Amino acid sequence: MTFRKICASIVLLVFSLGAHAAIDGKLLQALSGDDPDARIVAVNSIAAMGNEEAVEVLTALKNEQLFVKDVAVYMVEGEQAKDLASGKVQKLPDDAEAITINNRLRAALDSALSGLKLFSPDKNTRLVAATALEKEATPEQLPLLNKAYLKENDSEIKSRLQMLIATANLQASDPIVRKAAVKALLDSPNPNLKPVLQKMLTQNPDGSYNETDASIRVEAANTLNAIDGRLARMEFVGNLFYGVSLGSVLLLAALGLAITFGLMGIINMAHGELLMIGAYTTYACQMLFRKFMPGALDAYLLLALPAAFLVSAAVGILLERTVIRWLYGRPLETLLCTWGISLILMQAVRSIFGAQNVEVANPAWMSGGITVLGSLVLSYNRIIIIFFALFVVFAVWLLLNKTRLGLFVRAVTQNRRMADCVGVATGKIDMLTFGLGSGIAGLGGVALSQLGNVGPDLGQNYIVDSFMVVVLGGVGQLAGTVIAAFGLGEVNKFLEPVAGAVMAKIVILVFIIVFIQRRPQGLFALKGRSVE
Repeated sequence: MTFRKICASIVLLVFSLGAHAAIDGKLLQALSGDDPDARIVAVNSIAAMGNEEAVEVLTALKNEQLFVKDVAVYMVEGEQAKDLASGKVQKLPDDAEAITINNRLRAALDSALSGLKLFSPDKNTRLVAATALEKEATPEQLPLLNKAYLKENDSEIKSRLQMLIATANLQASDPIVRKAAVKALLDSPNPNLKPVLQKMLTQNPDGSYNETDASIRVEAANTLNAIDGRLARMEFVGNLFYGVSLGSVLLLAALGLAITFGLMGIINMAHGELLMIGAYTTYACQMLFRKFMPGALDAYLLLALPAAFLVSAAVGILLERTVIRWLYGRPLETLLCTWGISLILMQAVRSIFGAQNVEVANPAWMSGGITVLGSLVLSYNRIIIIFFALFVVFAVWLLLNKTRLGLFVRAVTQNRRMADCVGVATGKIDMLTFGLGSGIAGLGGVALSQLGNVGPDLGQNYIVDSFMVVVLGGVGQLAGTVIAAFGLGEVNKFLEPVAGAVMAKIVILVFIIVFIQRRPQGLFALKGRSVE
């Protein structure tokens, strides 16, 4: 053996002995003992080491790969066993017994292994671990939490660890420590603290309190009120955001209908299926990128947006030229006919893509969210969809008010006969207008594909709400459609926690019926001779 190899062997031996000497033999004996409390203390003490050896030993204990003989504890590695005290690898003694664990110890192991992620070099892993521990911080974890707090450099994670330490200290025996912990949690947004604080304020049948110190009970009541107020504000902001998000989805779904129904008077019951076609076009684009350009998969939406618009518009134009053009002025026949078309389109999609829902994954730049008010997450995909809906509205407004096509559409809407007399090709305008409304529905389908799975019945969930938005906003009125969509979205989200999802829909429907009875023209009345 060369001198270099001898030196390398000596170094490896020194590191090996140093690593295995890190776990105290008393802790190893406690793991194999009969005292359940001592075993849990040993688990948390080993976890507080915060190194790879602690993870290795606790994982082996959880998997029942630790064995004991006399006072020696062995960790099985394949066909060999390693003496944890000396680090020596040998054959497992024949009479060695496995260290068994019960449910209580298994829960402590899960918590300890989760806490060890606080020492990961990856910031996101540490943040997720700290968030997960908010539900289960105990006094036994204080050594682990204190060590992680001292080693942490990120301010956000350090703040969470400080809250976790205070949470664990709520059960401390020293009243001074408990009082300091209650005060430290005054700014905490964690709702899991409420049962602990309420328990401190609970009065027993004999008149005593679970928390004997009156000054701590006063601080606990103040902290509980602060948490309740913070949660109420968080719930309000959350409902406000998700109401705007729902309103943007309703707006994209109803905007195309506002053109086909509001401007053309066509009751298109297949409008929901045009949404569905846009969503499936997005799915097809994703599959194309996944097969031919996997490295650029996050860019599939750049192709999906124009593709969904063109495919849905082409389907709409085909329907208008072959069926709907013969049914102008006959609303009942149009309703029944488009209902049949919707069934045909759904069955066609089932035949091509299958009856099961398909998943459209969010691009990486639409994943995640912004955390506000402590723990309220505003997801990026919903934020982007809100701005996308406003952009589509602005584009439609420009098209209708600043282009020659928009001028002809408004002329045909206000007085079809006069427009025809002055040379406007009303048939062509009808075709292009219906195609525009259908294309916008396709864009709505792209947005819906980013919020959930895509299935043949996707459009059926939005057709009724879309008609309610158009009727409430005023037939043919773009501004009314925007206000009605966001208004219904907000009302729905604020009613759901109080009345439930079904009752909220019923209340909204009753409100719209009463409103239309008092104001048949909706929020904004349509002007022109065609109204008369």
